[in-house]
Amino acid sequence: MKRGRILLLGVILLVGGVPLMTGPAIAQQLCAVDRNGNGDAADDGETASCHLTGAGGWMCPIGETLCETDGTGTMHCPLGDQHACAVPASGGAPSCSANACIDTGANPIVEEPAVDDPGVEADGAVDADGNCLGTIEIFSGRAARCRPAGLSTTFQNCCKDKGKIVKDGMAGSISSITTKIAVAKGVFTGMKAAYTAFRAGATASQAASAGANAIIVGIDPTSIAISLAVNFMIDLLLQGCDQQDMEVGMLRGSGMCHEVGSYCSSSILGICVQKARGHCCFNTKLGRIIQEQGRSQLKAFSAIGWGTAKQPYCRGFTPEEFQALDFSKMDLSEYYTEIEARAQSDIQIDMKDKIDAHMQTINN
Repeated sequence: MKRGRILLLGVILLVGGVPLMTGPAIAQQLCAVDRNGNGDAADDGETASCHLTGAGGWMCPIGETLCETDGTGTMHCPLGDQHACAVPASGGAPSCSANACIDTGANPIVEEPAVDDPGVEADGAVDADGNCLGTIEIFSGRAARCRPAGLSTTFQNCCKDKGKIVKDGMAGSISSITTKIAVAKGVFTGMKAAYTAFRAGATASQAASAGANAIIVGIDPTSIAISLAVNFMIDLLLQGCDQQDMEVGMLRGSGMCHEVGSYCSSSILGICVQKARGHCCFNTKLGRIIQEQGRSQLKAFSAIGWGTAKQPYCRGFTPEEFQALDFSKMDLSEYYTEIEARAQSDIQIDMKDKIDAHMQTINN
């Protein structure tokens, strides 16, 4: 059992808190019920592990109801006589459930492969004159997914925002653009390092530290809030979220992702037990804003748009497409507001540093 994960599909049964092993390993039974009528069983309370009955059968705890005795002393299920009454193996009153259990050994959970399109690599091959030999894309994105609360995430929200961890640099130089690209790459590298360490047996704190060390290598430390990143990784590792959940969660909270939609990522017998949200994530918040408002101006995106939730279409603009954009029709107020707030904050910090330095000189 990995740290932070709840064993939903194991082979050890707990009866009265004591591990019970009877001969060969017993496949775990679970039940999935669409309680809110939205067509799936991916929401909290709609999937549960079945418990063993004294008769050797399985009982779904969802909708489980105590049985009643009639005048002749015969037990009846209030949900209908077609549902058998049984005493839990751990003891207690007879009960029944209208919901059937599913043997995950005979009917394994089907997992959709995670969306994982890294996008266009920066600094590709060039010819002797320094001309790019590949396709130039401006504000290109990466297709990725995160998972909200569901069976695979032990009903923890792996898409939750944790505040602005990755900072959108303000300078306009080539070096600052390179730094922004490095930040995005560093986030992916750091998350991978944290997740790999966690799976290898490190504690959540140790894994998060490993991830933070990987993030800051070659990156301007002012581009990312390391302390927030560490806390974020600890939270999600303890919740059983994977590397891509963490990547998207961090960039999404920083305003750098466009959510394309939701799709089913895990199912059993055709019943969805886990959803995922597909995203296009960009190197900067400005890149995301321009992509969202620029695509509607270009015929090349009119048919496919953002693609599908399972396969987001995150390509950047070609140089010709970028030149054709009418920025006067774009609302960049979301970005301008952030610029003004950050500029004011930077001024206050700068003034405080200067005052502190001056007072230190006087006191010395």
